[in-house]
Amino acid sequence: MLDSAPLARFGGLVASDLRDVTHDPRALDSSGWWAVVADFEGRPLCARFGDVRPAPPRARAAAQWHGPAPGAWTSSLDRDGYVAGVRRIRAHIAAGEVYQANLCRVLTAPLPAPDTADIDGLAALLARGNPAPYAGTVRLPAHGVEVATASPELYLRRSGRTVTSGPIKGTGRTAADLLEKDHAENVMIVDLVRNDLGRVCAPGSVTVPALCAVEPHPGLVHLVSTVRGELADGAGWAELLAGTFPPGSVTGAPKASALGIIRALEPVPRGPYCGAVGWVDADRGTGELAVGIRTFWTDRTAPGGPALRFGTGAGITWGSDPDREWAETELKASRLLTVASGVHRQAGTGGRT
Repeated sequence: MLDSAPLARFGGLVASDLRDVTHDPRALDSSGWWAVVADFEGRPLCARFGDVRPAPPRARAAAQWHGPAPGAWTSSLDRDGYVAGVRRIRAHIAAGEVYQANLCRVLTAPLPAPDTADIDGLAALLARGNPAPYAGTVRLPAHGVEVATASPELYLRRSGRTVTSGPIKGTGRTAADLLEKDHAENVMIVDLVRNDLGRVCAPGSVTVPALCAVEPHPGLVHLVSTVRGELADGAGWAELLAGTFPPGSVTGAPKASALGIIRALEPVPRGPYCGAVGWVDADRGTGELAVGIRTFWTDRTAPGGPALRFGTGAGITWGSDPDREWAETELKASRLLTVASGVHRQAGTGGRT
């Protein structure tokens, strides 16, 4: 049967003994170790755990996961709908309403065995088949949260008063695939993230230690930049999230205009996809939240029965080719969907995934 015990797993640690659940981010500056999941639409869930220790191996959890077949997924936007959306965003850019907007789609597949589908088992498969720097699990079924992420992107890291963000913009199979458009897209988002952090950081403290670094990940490469600042006096997690959420890399610039376009073009809510997933240690003044990309979540109240969901998208600029942007969303999804199916077990780790 399904293991429904509350659990969170990040950075080699596993947390159990759930003590508190709140939607108030001010709790993250109180005490204890917290797991955080924030939907793109804005409401964070913060869960405080009493027992946090080094995580043991979980090969058995991976072996027990039975996921949807790679061909079982349906998309909230089909190819024609997505291409039309890209063209619509380009029209908004031509009209001077926005410089860039992220266009995303949510993929859905029925869970083959919902009574035994443990999201931590999927997370174990992802750790083997698609390792990622900000991988993690949050399992809170009583609160409607079952999330497994293989995110490569840092939304916010906090160490004392120092805050760092690592926006990703620009994706290709290899570095040779990256275009001038990808670099321009990254620089635009870096400016946006600098502005967002500037709302909550001390004047003059926001810097860009790295711009458009090429970073390899399983099956693809990204352009990644680093933006850093020092929190202003009186600012904590609540102010930090209020000033920077949703993450700039998955919205667009200007952010307010991009969010309006996203609401008009995307037919379903993004949920945890493009939100934030991670942990905060309030006692030590540290924390690390990832952008909720390369992220799966279980929806046990879906109209057709329990389902697994996954999001994929791309940043659209004036230089975007609609068919190429669709292909980018496919590239970002294909490996992860194969891993989630369990197919890679038939070929061994590092095989067909």
